[in-house]
Amino acid sequence: MRKPPLFNLGSWRSLDGSGGGSVLRLPANHLVTHGVVVGMTGSGKTGLLTVLVEEALRNEVPTLVIDVKGDLPNLLLSFPSFDASTLAPWVDVNGAGESETAASLAEQLAHERRDALAAWSLGEPELRAFAAGTEVRVLTPGAAAGELLHVLSPLEVRSNRWDTDPDSARHALSAAVSLVLRLLGRDSDPARSREHVLLSILAERRLLAGQNAELGALMQDIVAPPIAEIGALPINSFLRKSERQHLAAALNALLASPTFASWRQGVPLDVGAWLTPKNGRTPAVIVSVAHLDDEERALVLGVLLEEVLSWVRTLRGSSRLRALVVFDEVFGFLPPHPANPPTKRPLVSLMKQARAFGVGVLVATQNPMDLDYRALSNAGLWSLGRLQTDADRHRVLDGIATNDADRTEKQLHQTLKRLAPRWFVMRNANASSGPILMQPRQTLSLMRGPMTRVEVRAAREARVGT
Repeated sequence: MRKPPLFNLGSWRSLDGSGGGSVLRLPANHLVTHGVVVGMTGSGKTGLLTVLVEEALRNEVPTLVIDVKGDLPNLLLSFPSFDASTLAPWVDVNGAGESETAASLAEQLAHERRDALAAWSLGEPELRAFAAGTEVRVLTPGAAAGELLHVLSPLEVRSNRWDTDPDSARHALSAAVSLVLRLLGRDSDPARSREHVLLSILAERRLLAGQNAELGALMQDIVAPPIAEIGALPINSFLRKSERQHLAAALNALLASPTFASWRQGVPLDVGAWLTPKNGRTPAVIVSVAHLDDEERALVLGVLLEEVLSWVRTLRGSSRLRALVVFDEVFGFLPPHPANPPTKRPLVSLMKQARAFGVGVLVATQNPMDLDYRALSNAGLWSLGRLQTDADRHRVLDGIATNDADRTEKQLHQTLKRLAPRWFVMRNANASSGPILMQPRQTLSLMRGPMTRVEVRAAREARVGT
């Protein structure tokens, strides 16, 4: 049997700081049991995430990245050389001296990157191989900065899953209907919204019959229902005709809105197609929702994660890492009971089930307090950066502790309190050793912080032109 690939994450030493700086190589299949990265702002969490994604791609593991803050599109800035001219558009000239120009700053940055990567035995050959072997895409739902994403395709475009796995198709439909109702300013809760129930039943009727359920057609069904009852009630008792007419009018106004058109255009939600390598390149698909408000993010990502879960369930069982799903800043999307945002159900299911199909889930947050640790207890790999408060440290240590020998809570508590930036405590349940200290290697991609929509567009265009 072929040995699993090894991810070159950086260096490690013992928890007490002894042991030099041995190279840390993580077997890829250790991420099949999922991972969690926690650290306050400035701890280097995004850098570690980027290294993990880069190593997955270098080892031909397709990766889906959910980006909430705007940092992960930095993966577009993976240049094939240290040529300063490619860096010039991305240097920060604010605060530069009078004699410094973008060109001179780019030259300086190129030398700094060359030296930083050389310290990890990485150079232009590795940069060229990474750029040539990967295909990085950025999807921006509702905005044209990246590729547009047809977020409502689970509703408007019939999937074959209605024939093979109707339960998962129904969950994806429910998430899409919730998004539509949120955009209408109406109750989007599947459990209590009568409008959600009506739209779901009408859409499902069409989809089960082999048709699409486009919003225009659903609007006609709302006005002239093709069904007589919903549950045990006549349809006019369930939702009066006047109420249905108001709903249809609101849908019509939404359909006429130029802004809404962007939610119904672009790449269909097809995770399997996204993560299929093409032309010898391993795909990294970044779904960036940094430009959306909190509720829109939850609804859009709920639709996306239902699709991810449905795709995972179509795969054959595997113990090797065949794909990686990365969620940067999961705070608010995986809260403890009783909170139940649309992202929680598919995330919990992925943490429980995806490992059987060779799909690893990697989540990260800078705020560990409001997370469902029952779901995260399924994770085998924990990387803990500096945490600012005692409450944060105790919360995380309670989450990862399994027995007194592994715990060494007092030592870990003090270590987390004084960790320097870009250092982490790593606990790997798949390894025989206890917690270690690790320092991530330098990223191949240029890390310049959150990218604006204008910058994402410019980076995409530059990458296509190379």
